[in-house]
Amino acid sequence: MPSLCRDCFSCADQPFRRCAACGSARVATHPELFSLAIAHVDCDAFFASVEKRDRPELASRPVIVGGGQRGVVSAACYVARTRGVRSAMPMFKALAACPDAVVIKPDFQKYTTASRQIRALMESLTPLVQAMSIDEAVLDLSGTEALHGAPAAAALARFARQVEREVGVTVSIGLAPNRLLAKIAVERDKPRGMACIGADEAATLLAPEPVTILPGVGPTFAAKLAGMGFTTLGQLQSLDAREAMRRLGEDGPLLVARARGEDSRPVRPERETKSISAETTFPQDLSRASDMEPILWRLCEKLARRLRDQGFAAGGVVLKLKTSRFALRTRHARLAGPSVVPETIYAAARPLLAREVDGTPFRLIGIGAQPLVEGSGADRGDLADPDAPRRAARWEAMEALRARFGEGTVRSGRGLALPGRPVRP
Repeated sequence: MPSLCRDCFSCADQPFRRCAACGSARVATHPELFSLAIAHVDCDAFFASVEKRDRPELASRPVIVGGGQRGVVSAACYVARTRGVRSAMPMFKALAACPDAVVIKPDFQKYTTASRQIRALMESLTPLVQAMSIDEAVLDLSGTEALHGAPAAAALARFARQVEREVGVTVSIGLAPNRLLAKIAVERDKPRGMACIGADEAATLLAPEPVTILPGVGPTFAAKLAGMGFTTLGQLQSLDAREAMRRLGEDGPLLVARARGEDSRPVRPERETKSISAETTFPQDLSRASDMEPILWRLCEKLARRLRDQGFAAGGVVLKLKTSRFALRTRHARLAGPSVVPETIYAAARPLLAREVDGTPFRLIGIGAQPLVEGSGADRGDLADPDAPRRAARWEAMEALRARFGEGTVRSGRGLALPGRPVRP
């Protein structure tokens, strides 16, 4: 049972509770500790930690990074979290739960500077670093033991100490044989933690966990799975490929594999180029915005669901139009923040459509997400868009009703075809 002291980095082939060399009790022990090489690194309460670094007098105080009374929480330190404060919570609720909190407006330039410092330290460990957001990344340290003169776990422990000393914040590390398990592992030991999940134990360890532990399985998809009798990963693990396809559709076998802890995605220094979009060809050419807007709304709903199901969010939108002569027009707009909410996507796409309506007959319309970003940070809200979490909550509530009672249970007026308008896709 290999062990590693996370303070002096001593390694041993047998378990120990306290380091013989330095006396530290911060010890990592796991049967596969020295063979695991995929790491998910997540900064602990990043925005709040940077603020506490710069204001040491706040070290023991509850700190909330966010807007005013009508804004939302961008980040909360762990002291505030023990009082019930969470990211994306409306500020009035956060202050009701923690009235003595120190509220600080976000300083994204400062956070970006710290993020770049940490990224540089990651790249000194391995060139295979894939950033997932401003405060987390996944690393592949396979084959680096000779370079560092130590197993990946020891190199990562040194890295964590270096981040504390040079950047002034702490990180948590999940170590596993693949990206999925590393992401799950990092959530098991925060803050300032190091958790391991090995290949041999993965399926057994995951079996009792709720399906929502899988990235990309949100409340709506979880409600749909629950309606089919799947609430734990163990229930999904029991399906073979054919049954998974029959009951869960073409993505069923992949979902079952992930429930078992299987993940073949490589770590890419540059994020994979992926495209998620929705489009339709009109039954007849259309030239009026009033005819196309209900269809655009329904496509925004489809895009939002596809983003959510695949664990991504839209950082911007691309409107696609094809004329009756097959000439293609594409127009792009950035979003104030990453989103998986159709209302937000539609609000950005509708002005793009309005500017293109000039009497030209169109045969096709489409909406896509570009760039794609990690879905975990979507719709948190900030000073530029404090209402984002409310829109997200409203959309999730509507989707939950549809999952339980049927697609037609709740509809938005934007997607209804009025007299004289074509039927939406």
